Amino acid sequence: MPDADKTIRTAKAELRKEMLARRQQAAAAAPDAGARLKANLIAAVPVPPAAAVAAFWPMGDEIDVRPLLLHFHAQGHVCALPATGRRGETLRFRRWTPDTELVPAVFGTREPPPEAPPVDPDLLLVPLLAFDAAGWRLGYGAGFYDRTLADLRARKNVLAVGVAYAAQEAPAVPHDGADQRLDWIVTERGAMRIAAE
Repeated sequence: MPDADKTIRTAKAELRKEMLARRQQAAAAAPDAGARLKANLIAAVPVPPAAAVAAFWPMGDEIDVRPLLLHFHAQGHVCALPATGRRGETLRFRRWTPDTELVPAVFGTREPPPEAPPVDPDLLLVPLLAFDAAGWRLGYGAGFYDRTLADLRARKNVLAVGVAYAAQEAPAVPHDGADQRLDWIVTERGAMRIAAE
């Protein structure tokens, strides 16, 4: 088993390197990707009116989910951003509105301040480096979203929507027992519902 684990870790590291380059090219080629992502998600993904929505503040050349955050806020949804704790923990989510003064956080991102109210999300917009048609996602390697999704899914129905550039699709994403599949993938080119296994 240790050899299999090492093989998966190596495959993930190689795919991360490739996808960082692909994402950079995709971001440069599609400055309107955030608006197109918003339109595709709204058209395809059924979001209940009372759902609490958690997104993320984009870093670097990640696809811009801020148009979606503004849309969901305008529609009356409770919106949240993650607060990243120590490695090995699950994410916590804090309330976000357009007036929220974000504070610097780990990994170069920004998050609501500690006094922002906690939110238990029903819909997660999940960042990723790579995805495949089976719903497997490659993140940055710390496992925050996999642990968080496992925790949420043990307690409630939650919808996990991976958001990315279409260029970040891979033929197959290496995965193991700790990885969580997504329910949808939405890109600037379209939306794909993932069939249950």
